[in-house]
Amino acid sequence: MATTNRYIDVKPLAGALGAEVFGADLSRPIAEAAFDEIREAFADHLVLMFRNQRLTPEQHLAFSRRFGPLTRSPYIKHMDEYPDIIAVLKEADEVKISTFGNAWHSDFSFLEEPPMGSALYAREVPSHGGDTLFANMYAAYDALSDGMRALLDRLNAIHTGKPYGVQGIPKDLRVSRSIGIERNKPAADRETVHPVVRVHPVTGRKALFVNAIYTTRFEGMTPAESKPLLDFLYAHATQPEFTCRLRWAEGSLALWDNRCAMHYAINDYDGQRRLMHRTTIAGERPAGPQGGPRRDAA
Repeated sequence: MATTNRYIDVKPLAGALGAEVFGADLSRPIAEAAFDEIREAFADHLVLMFRNQRLTPEQHLAFSRRFGPLTRSPYIKHMDEYPDIIAVLKEADEVKISTFGNAWHSDFSFLEEPPMGSALYAREVPSHGGDTLFANMYAAYDALSDGMRALLDRLNAIHTGKPYGVQGIPKDLRVSRSIGIERNKPAADRETVHPVVRVHPVTGRKALFVNAIYTTRFEGMTPAESKPLLDFLYAHATQPEFTCRLRWAEGSLALWDNRCAMHYAINDYDGQRRLMHRTTIAGERPAGPQGGPRRDAA
């Protein structure tokens, strides 16, 4: 059932997270009162989908900046004309390769200040396929036993971007040529320590903050010692009951919160062209239940 506010209507997509927003034209300046309703829906649903938008890159950037300053990836090629936008393009002739984000993750969690969120706008989509899955990391944390939550509340984990993918993803992983991933970048290769459970700075809720692409081990443990529990957490967090699925259409814009949601880009559209424009909204250093920001690994 849609939730009616004064300016927008919000219709949940699934029980766990995700909602479609109606009544917002993102190509126009949004009044502060209407934007407050969007911001509230974002906090409630973690992922918002705005359909039937017709946006120029400038309008996409302007909407994204309403949520905060934009940031750039340390190893992904950005557009020359719009350096705060990544063109996520897979051409029809690019078959049997990975698409960008084709594993469960939170964007660039290896950074000292991982992104708050992203706004992904669909410019060209395949006739079918290319959906994106999201998982609610609040719900995943809440569903754990008291004993497991108490254990995880005390743990930190090591995150790194070297290489793009560390948990069972081949080092020679090829993604679409438009992404232009650069290897051996110090800003991505560094190891950073973050809490396994982070406290959301807006809602105050606890969320799991580990992912199979960038998390390598728990602080003070070896990868082999860490693996059984990390594998359990990855499988637990992506149970269907904690997820929603977004089906794209040209002109759709999705906004998601990297602090409490993971996502997975489904690579099931070989032979078709897909072009998305993505902005990345700057975040803060994650703080855990024990308080205080994390630091670089020794």
